[in-house]
Formats: sequence, structure tokens, C-alpha cells
Amino acid sequence: MPLSKRCLAEFIGTFWLVLGGCGSAVLAAAFPYPVGAEKGSNYFGLGFLGVALAFGLSVLTIAYAIGHISGAHLNPAVSFGLFAAKRFPGSELLPYIVAQVLGAIAAAGILFLIAAGRPEFTLSGANPLATNGFGDHSPGGYSLLACFIAELLLTFFFLLIILGATDRRAPEALAPVAIGFALTLIHLISIPVTNTSVNPARSTGPALIVSLGGRPELFGQLWLFWIAPILGAVLAGILYYSVFEVPIREEERETASV
Repeated sequence: MPLSKRCLAEFIGTFWLVLGGCGSAVLAAAFPYPVGAEKGSNYFGLGFLGVALAFGLSVLTIAYAIGHISGAHLNPAVSFGLFAAKRFPGSELLPYIVAQVLGAIAAAGILFLIAAGRPEFTLSGANPLATNGFGDHSPGGYSLLACFIAELLLTFFFLLIILGATDRRAPEALAPVAIGFALTLIHLISIPVTNTSVNPARSTGPALIVSLGGRPELFGQLWLFWIAPILGAVLAGILYYSVFEVPIREEERETASV
């Protein structure tokens, strides 16, 4: 498959992830909306559980659609982790990451246009457009260190699950299910901490659109959501390749001896 077509698939897939995940947080997490609603009401809103499921379902569905085309990375940290595990060529890292980031920005821009159709919508608040943040921009007020640890560790385990689920020894058809549910669990753990990133592209799209809308301080926190996920992913890739990966020749010998 030509690189251009695979990058287009990554653009579309990341667009779907951000639209589905961040869209559920912005448009449907709380309903009726706080303005004009009874205090504390959330009669039809998705809440944290619904948003977590939306992120997981976004990945699960698009992985079946484009996994056979581009691998459905949808995330610069995943691309770096696969590179560290020697499953992805370094020469294709930049094109993949550019496609992912552009897809996330496009989705965040569309989400802003939709959300702005509600008269009460504003970019005020700690996490407009489901941006990620620490300190004052952490949903639960968590510190920089706490947010860094959470993003690093959760991305580390996310990549371990991805690498294990896509191992040639694993049931291939079930990989998107494991990965989608892993992302759901990650969100259930960390929405209160960072609003959950584990994906630099997903963080960049909303942060850029919100920054252009007059909230540059949120873009100023973006560095954390590149460094921590990529570091966690690379560590997972190195570990999996060094400890759990079985060379094809060794696997053939094990199979023959059974």
C-alpha cells in the first residue's frame, strides 16, 4: 500500500477518534447543559463512563476499518512505540505523525463549529473542547508530577496491550477489541487527572483550536502531552522487543518441537 494512502487512512482514523471521543465529552457528557439546567442535573448526559466508552469505541470501530491499510496507529505515541519495538520503520514516522496531527486538528475545528451552534457555548472553563491539562487545567486539580506519571504509565501499558494484541502469535481478529477496551479503561482511570491524553495528536487538535480562540495558556501545557506519552510508549516498545518478542526462526523451532 503506498505511503500516501496509508497516511490518508491515518488522517481519517485520527479525525474519527477525536470527533468521537472529544465530541462525546463536549456535546454529550453533560445534558441538560449547565446553563439554564437545574443545579447538579445530568439527566441524559454520558458522564465519565460514556466518554470513556466513546473513546474506546472510536478506536475499536476505525481499527476494523483501516487497520489492514495503515495499521490504525491514530497516535504519534503508538507510532513511536511500534518503532521502538522494531515493527515500524523510522523513515515513515514523520509522515504518519503529520497525518495524525492534521486529522486531529481538522476534527477539533469541526467540533468547534458544531459546539458553537449552541448559544451558550464558550471557550471558558478549565478544559474547553476537551483539552488536556495539569494544575488549574486538570479536571481534578492534579499536579504536574501526578499528571506526568499518569500519562507516562498509562501510555506504557496501552502500548504493551497494543504490542501483545497485535503480536503474530495472538488472535488477530480480536486485537481492535482489546485495544478499544484498553483505551476505555485508561479514560476511566485518568479523565479526572488530565482529561486523558495518551495521544499527542488528540491533545494538539483541541489545544490549537482553543488557543486560536483566545486561550493560549492551554497550548502552553501541550508539551507534557507529547513528552510523557511518547516516553511511555518507547519504554514499552523497548521492553516488549527485548523481553517478549520471539524471533520468527525461534518461533518456527518451537512450533516444530511440539
